[in-house]
Amino acid sequence: MITDISDSIEACAAHYGNDADAMRQYLINGQQKALELPNRGPILFDADGQLNSGIRAAYIKYGFYIFENVLDPQELTDIEQDLAQLKQRFAVNNGDKVNAKGEPALGVDCKAPNLLWAKPLGDPLGGTPIANGRHQVKLFEPTAASDAPKESPFVLLGSLQFSPACLRVYAHPELLKVAQAINGEDFAPFHECLFIKEPGLGAAVSWHQDGDTHWNNPEFDAQIHGFNFMAQAYGSTAVNGVWVVPGSHALGRQNIKQMVEDAGSERLPDAVPIICNAGDVVICNRQLVHGSFANTGFEPRITINFGFHKRSSVLDVKGAGIHSEAAIYDAAMIEKRAHAIGYAIEARRAQYPQETPFSYQPLAHSSTDFSWQPDTLAKLKDYNLLDLSI
Repeated sequence: MITDISDSIEACAAHYGNDADAMRQYLINGQQKALELPNRGPILFDADGQLNSGIRAAYIKYGFYIFENVLDPQELTDIEQDLAQLKQRFAVNNGDKVNAKGEPALGVDCKAPNLLWAKPLGDPLGGTPIANGRHQVKLFEPTAASDAPKESPFVLLGSLQFSPACLRVYAHPELLKVAQAINGEDFAPFHECLFIKEPGLGAAVSWHQDGDTHWNNPEFDAQIHGFNFMAQAYGSTAVNGVWVVPGSHALGRQNIKQMVEDAGSERLPDAVPIICNAGDVVICNRQLVHGSFANTGFEPRITINFGFHKRSSVLDVKGAGIHSEAAIYDAAMIEKRAHAIGYAIEARRAQYPQETPFSYQPLAHSSTDFSWQPDTLAKLKDYNLLDLSI
C-alpha cells in the first residue's frame, strides 16, 4: 500500500506559479511510471545462496531496486526513538556549540564534518563548485513559510558514530549479503549519512551523478563507483524523495546541463521518483542521474544512507577528495575504515541475538575486539575522515 500524497502534490504544485499544472502532472505521472517498473519486492536469494537472478537483472538494467519490508516494525520503532534523541542533540542554530538544553551540541568536538545545514527549501549544492561541481544546475527554490528558521539540518555525515540504530541498520545481514553479491566478498565501505527532509524545510539536491574517479578508467563499467543503500525511516514519495533516470548509470558521465536544456525545465522527462514505505531499503547505483526537489509536502523523509564499493575500485586508488581528504587508499587504510562494519555487526548481534550475523570476510582474522561496549560509538569518533570517496 503506497501512501496517498494527493495533498502534498497540490501543496508542491502551488509553489510553482505558472508551472503549477506542469509540476502537478510531472509528480503524478512520475509516481505512476515508478510503480509500473518491475524493480521492487523482498530480498530473495536463490537455492545456492546467490542474490535472486531476477533482482540482479532488474538492478543491472535500471540501476536501482526497492527491497520491501527489510526493517520490521520493532526496528523502525527503535530507529524512530533513536532519531528523536539525535535531534535533541542538534545545535539550535548553525554554528552554535550547545543544544536547546545548553548541553554540548552533537559533533561539536569532532574534527570531521558532521551536521550540515541549508536554507529551508533551498538548493545548497546546485550550480556550485562543491563536490567537484557535480551538481551542474540549480533547482527551483520555493519560498518557505514566514516563520521558517534561517537554516535547518540537511545532512548528518558520519552518522554511525552518533546513532546506535543507524549502526545496527548498517549491519543488517540480508543487506550485507546483497553487498557481497554485487561487489564480492571483499567489498569495501564508502560513506554513511542521514538525509533529513522535513516538511516545509527539506532542501533540494540538484540533479547529479555520484562518482568522480573512474569515469575515464579503461576498465570502466556500470558498477565501478559502487552503490548506496537508502533505508527509509518514514517512506519516500514523489514530493520528498529521490528521483532517478533509470538506466543512466550505464551511459557514462552525462551532461546534465544539456539534459535540463533539452527538457526545457528541471523536470527531466525520463526520471521517476523512488517510492517507498517505511522499512523499505533501496539499492541505488551511484552513477545514476539522480536528485530530489525541496520538500514542499507534508510527509517527512529521513533516509539512512550507506554505501559500498568493489575492493578493486578503491585499492591503491587516489580518492576524489569529496567526502574526505584526497589520499591513496592502501590496504591498511581500507581495513581501518572497514572496522566500522565489524563494530556494526557486533552492535546488531547484541540488539538482535536471534539473528544470524553476517560474516565479513576481510575482518575474519582481525585481532581487533569489535564487541558491543558502552564506548563503542566513541571508538568510531571521526571515522568518516577515512571515507573511501571515489
